[in-house]
Amino acid sequence: MKYRSKLTGCLCFIFFAIGAFITPKIGMALEPVVIGVLHSEKFPYATMMKNSIEMALEVINKEGGIKGRPLKLVYANDQGKREPGERAIKELVKKAGAIMLVGAYHSSNTVYMARIADKLDTPFLICTASDDRVTQRKWRNVYRLNAPASEYARGLEDFLLKKIKPKSMAIVYENSPYGTGGALRMMWFCREQEIDIKAIEPYHKERLRPDYFERLVDPMKKEPPDVIYMVSYLNDANLLVKTIRESKINSLLCGGAGGFTHQKFTNKAGEFANNLLTATLWTHQLRYPGTKEYYDGYIKKYSIPPDYHGAEAYSILLVAADVFKRAESFQPESIRLALDKTDIITPFGPVNFKSYGKFERQNSLPTQVLQIIDGKFECVWPEALATTGFIPPAYWRRSD
Repeated sequence: MKYRSKLTGCLCFIFFAIGAFITPKIGMALEPVVIGVLHSEKFPYATMMKNSIEMALEVINKEGGIKGRPLKLVYANDQGKREPGERAIKELVKKAGAIMLVGAYHSSNTVYMARIADKLDTPFLICTASDDRVTQRKWRNVYRLNAPASEYARGLEDFLLKKIKPKSMAIVYENSPYGTGGALRMMWFCREQEIDIKAIEPYHKERLRPDYFERLVDPMKKEPPDVIYMVSYLNDANLLVKTIRESKINSLLCGGAGGFTHQKFTNKAGEFANNLLTATLWTHQLRYPGTKEYYDGYIKKYSIPPDYHGAEAYSILLVAADVFKRAESFQPESIRLALDKTDIITPFGPVNFKSYGKFERQNSLPTQVLQIIDGKFECVWPEALATTGFIPPAYWRRSD
């Protein structure tokens, strides 16, 4: 009896010890996987991007999360500025326990945030900020879903060559990393194609006033170029187009994506926006799996159509979830290995991070051209995706 009593006691102790060892493991299996989201709350696209990323989160968790663990998002406002952005990175990694960072809208501070993320050895998957330098700095933790600024207008360049064949152009751009990168690429395009550059006009967004833009476009009145190419964010895009139209400058207006793709632009600019062309990184006419479902779902939920900013944000979380499911562990090295092997088609398009030219860990996708016709965006290029043909503005006359 004494022997049996001792044996029973030993077995109870062993089972208790095993239970104490296993219980934390079971508890950990229920703990969420934390992703930190860099969010610029004051910028026009912030709401669309947050709405989209929350939609993706709902889909991911409904399908079982990450290896049985729910995915959790923790937001930090980077304010579009360097110091708040750097603080946001540290807050998400050191306090919130984020094992990956996603997001980033504003180019002017993302390059600094990326440096800090790399220093903290935390994978950072960027979905919108387009400053070329971000994926040119040898930072092993920095990956980008969207095209760099210098590639935004590739579809528009193709359209101009094959459909418009302009002989002259003026380039107006916001004096920021995003604006400068887009403008420089268009300058090279003009030189390569022997298009006469009539004017190069950088501007400061801090000076957004009608009189400032009037002085900016005044030199174009005397001899209007065939095309005016603009790289701007939403608020300045609206004011700039209104100023050009009111100045009776009969040039074909082209935007370099950015502020020209949002429904708010057409709403604010009204009739001044009609016939404007804009490059875009995405259109809902694309036939990628999930594109239509995302687009229709967003409209149903928020009563406004999303543009490429929303599609990027939605898809970035799908990519992160795919990476986590393939990674052997949640350590930085394992996450990076999974990112390097990413080969997924999202509603935004194919995602495959590679090195080319000066870029590293950079996704690359074709771009499209939209035209605003009667207040609505219509895809006019490439022809395989076109919902209508290009409509030349009645006032526009290209030089022979």
